[in-house]
Amino acid sequence: MNGWLLAAGITAFGVAAVHIVAGHRDVVRPLLSCGLADEPRRVMHAVWHMVSVDLVLSAAALVWLALAGDTSATGLMAWFVAAHFAAYAVAFLVVTLSAGWSKPLLRLPQWILLLPIAVLTAAGAA
Repeated sequence: MNGWLLAAGITAFGVAAVHIVAGHRDVVRPLLSCGLADEPRRVMHAVWHMVSVDLVLSAAALVWLALAGDTSATGLMAWFVAAHFAAYAVAFLVVTLSAGWSKPLLRLPQWILLLPIAVLTAAGAA
């Protein structure tokens, strides 16, 4: 069993739970009640659900990789998931830093949740 990947998977399940619970309250409700045109509003709602599914499936994949042991595909898959979470973290950092907000690193703090998963997964893949 790979402890780093297991830690990454458990953390990823926690992040998925935060995304689903807090995101529904802070993002989805305001989105659905805003004056945005119907089609872009529904597309954004679908994207939020897509990310929810992606986070849960990625967490499950990390736990499976941790329990599966070292196979020929484990390392490559773990690096893919690490890159996946790193890309999510970078996306949030780029958007928040380009907005010109004060204290930008705390305005969209999702990167703080996503980057540790990337680091733990990379440690497990190495």
